Amino acid sequence: MNRLLSRRFISNITTPTPASTSISYTYQKSLGNLPETRISRLSNGFTVATETNPNLQTATVGVWIDAGSRFENKKNNGTAHFLEHMFFKGTKTRTQVDLETQIENMGGHLNAYTSREQTVYYAKSLSKDVPKAVDILSDILLSSNFSKDAIERERDVIIRESQEVDKNKEEVVFDHLHAIAFQGTGLGMTILGPIENIKSIQQEDLLEYVKENYTSDRMVLAAAGGVDHDQLVKLAEKHFGGLRPGNVRAKLAKAHFTGSDLRARYDNHPTAHIALAVEGVSWTNQDYWPLLVAQSVIGSWDRSLGAASHVSSQLAQKLTEQPFKSLGYLANSFMSFNTSYTDTGLFGVYAVSDNFTHLDDLVHHIQREWHRLALNVTEIEVFRAKNQLKTSLLLSLDGSTPICEDIGRQVLTYGKRLTPWEIDGLIERVTAKDVMKVAAEYIYDREVAVVGYGPVDGLQDYNRIRAAMSPT
Repeated sequence: MNRLLSRRFISNITTPTPASTSISYTYQKSLGNLPETRISRLSNGFTVATETNPNLQTATVGVWIDAGSRFENKKNNGTAHFLEHMFFKGTKTRTQVDLETQIENMGGHLNAYTSREQTVYYAKSLSKDVPKAVDILSDILLSSNFSKDAIERERDVIIRESQEVDKNKEEVVFDHLHAIAFQGTGLGMTILGPIENIKSIQQEDLLEYVKENYTSDRMVLAAAGGVDHDQLVKLAEKHFGGLRPGNVRAKLAKAHFTGSDLRARYDNHPTAHIALAVEGVSWTNQDYWPLLVAQSVIGSWDRSLGAASHVSSQLAQKLTEQPFKSLGYLANSFMSFNTSYTDTGLFGVYAVSDNFTHLDDLVHHIQREWHRLALNVTEIEVFRAKNQLKTSLLLSLDGSTPICEDIGRQVLTYGKRLTPWEIDGLIERVTAKDVMKVAAEYIYDREVAVVGYGPVDGLQDYNRIRAAMSPT
């Protein structure tokens, strides 16, 4: 009896349907309903930018600085990254232990990274602890003591980090690529700097770099999540209002691109790593978005994912089709890249292969795909590539930290933040004709930089690769 009653009761339960308002948002409306990015500037030029989400109880807040390895010279190359380590070693009011304890007591997370054109220090915390996080960030950036003992201890740590980076062959290849593509310029130097510089950087070098680059007009306090913009402006005025603008920075000479190649041959290495790149464009160039779509058309692929013959990337299909399948795939993986800087960029393909006897075929198919971009791209390919690009960009904004990073980077780069809806419009306007136009202008018959690492004896001569950039 109880069993029958139970069944009867369950059978009478109906599943509620969603309210119409919960499913009415189109893609366009969803993008339009995103929180506003508010930007304020203090009288000294210091910028505050936020995206507030009142539904979150956590936040990311950080300082983005218009300084990186590009603004160094051969003598002090590595200083920006060295500073990244030293800012956590104690200030005039907090010891290293104090810093670590206060962050841990908040349940927070403090981190930093250095790139070629920007340096970032950020904290993740509960929303109520944002004032403490800003206080700590300002303390380490404005009052670090850079003790000589700490500098000596940190040298070994940075050297070990450099050795770990050397084990990451992708990092090594891209460092080599920048070195040959932008020879004799700041973009050609590595972020960590050479070992001899790491061993020789002194307290005076750190102080000079901070004085020259950590100025109010080159800094953005960005925040995302459970933050209040007006409160953050007051905190910025309190902690960073005393900063002064720097001297007018001399306009950087454009990083000249040099067609060249570098072969680091290690026959015992299990895989060959190859990168080919032409000169790309800056963040603000009108051709940035068509080149980004072109990158998406070429795509990326990894052998561990399989399904090469069914993916949209024609390059993936070519590298895995017969007659090479019986000999092994031409590549274990590849990715197309479009790296931009203030005034230039790199557009190319990075591939990894264990099919050493067919590296010339691998390069041939990469260049053939580049030629196709300039001559015969279909609207359906571009339609698909644009949707993949939009999805990738939106997925990259999942969480307060990547949103905060997007805000800080864009405000430094553009002076404002492009909304997802604006970016969607810029991508949507790209046509197959635009892709072919930029491919013809920036790729076809252009100088090329080539890096080979590992067992690359089978990689053809540079002159042949350059000649193939404009087949007859």
